[in-house]
Amino acid sequence: MITRLLSALLLFTTATFAQQSHWVSTWYTPPAPQLAAVSDQQTAKMIFNNQTLRQIFHTTVGGRYVRVAVSNVYGVDFLQVGSMHLALRTATSSIAAGSDHVLSFSGRISVSVPPNAVMLSDPVYMDVPAAGDLTVSIYLPQATAGAGIHYSPSATSYIGAGDQTAATSFKSTTTVASWAFVASVEVLAPAATATIVTFGDSITDGAHSTADANHRWPDYLAARLLAAGLERAVVDSGISGNRIIYDPPVPLNIKFGVNGLSRFERDVLARPGAKYVIILEGINDLGHPGSASAPISQSVTADDLIAGLQQMADRAHEMGLKVVIGTLTPFNGYSSAGYYTPEKDAQRAVINQWIRTTTAIDAFVDFDAVVRDPADPSKLLAAYDSGDHLHPGDAGYQAMANAIDLTWFTEPAAGTRR
Repeated sequence: MITRLLSALLLFTTATFAQQSHWVSTWYTPPAPQLAAVSDQQTAKMIFNNQTLRQIFHTTVGGRYVRVAVSNVYGVDFLQVGSMHLALRTATSSIAAGSDHVLSFSGRISVSVPPNAVMLSDPVYMDVPAAGDLTVSIYLPQATAGAGIHYSPSATSYIGAGDQTAATSFKSTTTVASWAFVASVEVLAPAATATIVTFGDSITDGAHSTADANHRWPDYLAARLLAAGLERAVVDSGISGNRIIYDPPVPLNIKFGVNGLSRFERDVLARPGAKYVIILEGINDLGHPGSASAPISQSVTADDLIAGLQQMADRAHEMGLKVVIGTLTPFNGYSSAGYYTPEKDAQRAVINQWIRTTTAIDAFVDFDAVVRDPADPSKLLAAYDSGDHLHPGDAGYQAMANAIDLTWFTEPAAGTRR
């Protein structure tokens, strides 16, 4: 009788837990294709053979069950993973004693990931803190080219010889400022927890923020939500150099990622628990053509970009996401020849006016008004400028995050402008 009661209680608890919980992305990074030029320094560091890559990922919400997605996106060969471990980081590449967990994939420690595929690890029971640092260590036993690469995360990864996946003190032979082979870290969270996806280019990616400090504007937003007691994960789907409409010219600029309309499905709509998206993209569509980054033939109009943003909003609404779009920030003075012109800035003004007035979205955040110089609205305010006159520094990113109304991430439902 007691055994039957305990079994019934276990079944009830398990069923209730499953009903009240779901997976959310506590961390995610969008991939870009592998660079083709092996002479490029960044590419040279992304070739592995009998080596371990240890990477640090900053969480936004916590949980007791966690899983990791290993990525071979844009890979051309099978990805052979010898072993993969998850742990809590203490400092640099070291992990907390007793926190190491072996990851398996459908019960297998070693896994072969097909080209362009993502595979989820089996869930592990682990106390994952909010706003904490995790390490994911992946052992690559044979010659392997990087895949699922994010090239400019403002973060350091560590490469060491042999299988060091379980090492408390990692012996690194080199470092690289890129992420690879890991798509996301997901936690099992209460039903009320949701994911906010921030989608854009280098300004969302945190270019020129302090490296390894988590000072991108999505990081500051996550910290505000945590302090306010709102259970909202924040994932950064920014790719430096990205554009809404055009893919980047090859070979070297391929690290800018495929066009935003193409990657929107994977990098926004497919994120577990996604209920909100904040879009900040379009400045490179204006700036790149006629500069060193893209030919003048790829020039676009304000109407082209408005149509692209409208498409993103419509697709997100179709999936039940609430849509917030940020106004494009100033870029006068950026050093890349041909990137800024008064004519391009006039197009930016048209786009921003549409963002401020359209009923096609649920809300807008006026990033432009927050970071511009009142004396010259075509320029960033000096206090918020990283120094290159395009990307904000840490203070600018924090000001951007502070401008976001946290009540947007509660009610009303998607499709209701306020």
